[in-house]
Amino acid sequence: MDADILIIGAGSVGMAAGYYAACQGARVLLLDEGHPPHTLGSHHGSTRLTRTAYGEGEAYIPLLLRARALWTELEQLSGERLFEPCGVLNLGVADSPFLAQVRRSAAEYGLALEQESAAGIEARWPGWGLPAGFSGGYEPEAGVLYCERALSAWHRLGSAQGARLLGGRTVTGLKAIPGGMGVELADGERFTAAQVLVCAGQRVAPLMAQLGLHLPLQRVRKTFAWYRADVMRYGPAAFPGFSADLANAVYYGFPTLNGEGFKIGRHDAGQPLEPGEPLASFGSFSQDRAELDAFVHDYLPGVGEFIEGKVCHYIRTPDEHFILDRHPEHEGVFFASACSGHGFKFAAVLGETFARWMLDGEPGFDLGSFALSRFGR
Repeated sequence: MDADILIIGAGSVGMAAGYYAACQGARVLLLDEGHPPHTLGSHHGSTRLTRTAYGEGEAYIPLLLRARALWTELEQLSGERLFEPCGVLNLGVADSPFLAQVRRSAAEYGLALEQESAAGIEARWPGWGLPAGFSGGYEPEAGVLYCERALSAWHRLGSAQGARLLGGRTVTGLKAIPGGMGVELADGERFTAAQVLVCAGQRVAPLMAQLGLHLPLQRVRKTFAWYRADVMRYGPAAFPGFSADLANAVYYGFPTLNGEGFKIGRHDAGQPLEPGEPLASFGSFSQDRAELDAFVHDYLPGVGEFIEGKVCHYIRTPDEHFILDRHPEHEGVFFASACSGHGFKFAAVLGETFARWMLDGEPGFDLGSFALSRFGR
């Protein structure tokens, strides 16, 4: 066998899993179609929000609590600044189910959450201009993660533990062999391993289909952009990251960091894509910029002119919750996909969890809510 554990896709979860598995003494081989960090998946764009009073559901919170400790540990081990402690404001209309779940999550787990009215938000963070019907819950212990820095840190630390990353390799075949699994690459190269973790974004569903599993995934083109903003008003010392649950859309944003500008994106909507279909550049659709400009105009009166926009993709499930599972027939095959646009904050804990699951036989968390079986056969 070429490896104890072979990881297909060295993005957020894959790179973390490779590091944690190597730390446990496993022979690890990672294959990726690019040279991570890169722009081919979902991990680029400099920053990601991390928060713990989770509006997406209580099943995520034990994972998030562990993730918070792991991000701190990774900062210490790497010697790099990976977390910006600016807090996160969960914002929306007063009857937002998302905000109600944020409050329930905070109450159940004893998480810091400061409730604010629209007027209170504007007084505390003058960069906002909100209608009277809005409210928010501020998480002071939340903030921003530097995603590409984190991938580079896992790569460097994992390599020091013996993990091997081979970039520019597109896996096209996956099949069972005696004692393990075999993978075939687009150029005909082959590798074998005792166990395989498939976390290659848009390529997960086609690969798992070769082993008889249907994953109900949808690839979606997404956009985000940066705007000029005064650091005294919109920098991390004066303005939090945010998630805004509006009546007809969901947006997210970041304070202006490292001179890059104020970053904003829309979480919902997007254009459906087939696996392998090229991403149309920013501006190819009229709404690419228009929907972001509209949010800035309506709610952020001090944010200035547009700087640049970029594109990425989400891989979504029908319910927008993760799939974290093990093949029911091929016990050496594990798969993680469809983080549905809210997965990076979990990357550290999911990497650790899959490494433990593959090497020790148990994931360490109840992952029943994330099983593929919830969608039926």
